[in-house]
Amino acid sequence: MSHTESRLENQSIGALQIRVALLCTLAQLFDGFDITSISMAVPALIRVWHQPGAAFANTFVMSSVGIMIGALGSGPLGDRIGRKPVMIGALLILGITSLACTQAGSISELVIYRLFTGIGIGAVMPVTVALSSDYIPVRLRAVTIMIVFTGSPLGGFLGKQIVAQLLPIYGWPAIFWIGGLLPLALIPVMLLWLPESPRFLLAKGRLTDSAKRLLARLDIDYSAPSHELDVAQGNPVAGLFRDGLGATTILIWLLYFANLMSLYLVSYWMPTVLSLSGLSPADAVAASSFADAGPLISIFLVVPLATRFGPPNVLTVMLFTGILSVAAIGLLNLPYTVLLLVLFLIGACTVGSMTGINGFTGALYPARVRNTGMGWALGVGRLGGIAGPWVGGYLLGQGWPPRQIFLVTCVTAGMATVTMIALGVRGRRQARAVLREA
Repeated sequence: MSHTESRLENQSIGALQIRVALLCTLAQLFDGFDITSISMAVPALIRVWHQPGAAFANTFVMSSVGIMIGALGSGPLGDRIGRKPVMIGALLILGITSLACTQAGSISELVIYRLFTGIGIGAVMPVTVALSSDYIPVRLRAVTIMIVFTGSPLGGFLGKQIVAQLLPIYGWPAIFWIGGLLPLALIPVMLLWLPESPRFLLAKGRLTDSAKRLLARLDIDYSAPSHELDVAQGNPVAGLFRDGLGATTILIWLLYFANLMSLYLVSYWMPTVLSLSGLSPADAVAASSFADAGPLISIFLVVPLATRFGPPNVLTVMLFTGILSVAAIGLLNLPYTVLLLVLFLIGACTVGSMTGINGFTGALYPARVRNTGMGWALGVGRLGGIAGPWVGGYLLGQGWPPRQIFLVTCVTAGMATVTMIALGVRGRRQARAVLREA
């Protein structure tokens, strides 16, 4: 490992590193609100537009299609033009298209607007991972990425609590006004205080005075040639299958597909299902917020437990517990208080495991393909994110009892559990091979 790469992988934690992590968390927070904004709006739109719940399936599906496009494009684009410009562009798309949703007069208009909103949402996710990873030492990277990704469920939880109060007064457009104005307000903050990736700056070699000052602050020799850095050479996507990464990449894609299918079926349809089961739109939104609160607590347990027992073992237990919690929602007529507790467990285990998986995945890939690896994992996973809400809408349209549509996720969560076990086995074998070579 070169001196430059060593400095990047083992930098000290200071004000700069904390600032980058906080800004990435803030971007995730607003991203999390906009992911759930459509699910918050649909229970009210069902009544205002006099449409059945299943008619809104395409608003969820096209949101996930947009997220997939944004995630797949964000990684390679960030490798070429820089992480910071991609972040700014994603927030701009997110803000403008969310504001456009306030003017929607039909489901077809809303579907189009949500497609472009999804592109902004999807582009933000891998950039936050790449930027925070580039400023965090390797020993703290997985934990930090997990913490950054708690911004998303925090945005969902706070957003639903606020929307539950505003919805009866201002109606559904208030959801998208909030979802549009917040990302736009964050853009000047990012322009002023978010630095570019040091790896990207060194790889491109055309350094401004401010870039040189940034690298000097990191104690990095900015005259180092790019080949001394762990940056992508050639096609970054092909790099996901080189140097023994092929099997790991396939398993990661399967894991993301299965878990995101579970996650998006539950998260998109939960407020609607609760509303169809008898709650008012505002109460359904408030109750579903408990699923977003779960990951905010579970992250404080996942980090020490993962340090003690290893991320694959802890995440396997969480995924299996999520299966049991979803089955309880689908099969049992739970009292309201118990329902809230089970929703909390679903969030802690299903959404919380996704937060842990993001951190685990970010640490699996070397720096040269980390941005692309996360982008493609999230992008391929969005195929599951597309299938999940579509399946939910189809089953509702076929007359299934609303809560029983969630039973599908027991199967996909089982797939995710098996894949996580396989990744854990592969990781242990690779670790033993490294020890033997040493």
